[in-house]
Parts: sequence; structure tokens; C-alpha cells
Amino acid sequence: MRTSISVFGVVLSALGLLGGCGAAAPPLPTVADVDLERFMGDWYVIGNIPTFIERGAHNAVESYALNPDGTIATTFSFRQDGFDGALQQYHPTAYVQDDGSNAVWGMQFVWPIKADYLIVHLDADYTQTVVARNQRDYVWIMARTPTMPEADYQRLVAQLGAWGYDAAAIQRVPQRWDEPPPGP
Repeated sequence: MRTSISVFGVVLSALGLLGGCGAAAPPLPTVADVDLERFMGDWYVIGNIPTFIERGAHNAVESYALNPDGTIATTFSFRQDGFDGALQQYHPTAYVQDDGSNAVWGMQFVWPIKADYLIVHLDADYTQTVVARNQRDYVWIMARTPTMPEADYQRLVAQLGAWGYDAAAIQRVPQRWDEPPPGP
């Protein structure tokens, strides 16, 4: 990993602290049920409100693998500032925090901070998903392929706007693949 984890830890610490600031919006609705085994694998980031480290990301992919202890090994990979940019990889661990639906996770990059990670959309075929935060500060629109039909993308952006996100802040993540994504 080329980026210092300590810088990233500071950013996540700030996110955790900022989560309690300002007027609280109502909690986001999550999906009723996530089959964790079906959810595992690669998800291409199609659009997002980027965190500090994601600015300039190209070919962003989030990969999940279920660990024997129930945690989820996560690999977040992208090319920095261009399709031929430096490969960046992060390896947080996710913790399912709602055993009833499996849709509420805590994503931990550095101990002891777990950022909320809410699965607010998941289509029946497990080909499109949206991960959001109650603070409405960051969001990830993802698909199993590097592209998504424009109508689907616009519908998801509009839904996020209806839930209180600044839809104008959602950006497309450039995706162009000549080779398979880097794995975990």
C-alpha cells in the first residue's frame, strides 16, 4: 500500500467524530435481507461521493470475502488519478452489526473505529447495490460489471436525493478495463 495508513486513519477518525455533528437526519432504510454469500465478490464502484482517499480514483473495485469468524475481509482497489495511475489498495474489515438483515455493517480501517456501512439498495439478482451512511456524507453505487444502464444509475441517484443526499455531489467513477481487477 503506497498511501500511509496513518493519514487514512486520521481521515476515518474525523469521519467518526463528524458523524455526531449537525442536525440528525432520520436513519436510512436498509434492504430487508442480504444473503452474505451471494453478496461476496467484486463490486465495481460506478458512482460515489468520494472519501478523501478516493478522489481521483479510476477503476475502483470493492471486493468482499466472508471469513470463518463471520467478519468480512475487504479489499478496496483503484488506480490513482488515471487508468494507468498507481494502484492503491486498502484492506479494512467489515463486521455485520444486524444479524436480522445483514444489511448494517461496521467498516473498520483502524481499530477501534467502525464507520457505518448501510446496504440501502440491492437488486434481486445481486448485480447492483448502494452502500450509504446515515450522515449522508459518502455513498457508493456499485455493480458486478464496470457499467450500469444509465436509467438504473439515474434512478439510484434520484432515490439517494429523496433520502436527503446531495445528488449533485454524486460523481461517476471512471471504469475502463483491459485486464481483470486486482483481487484480494
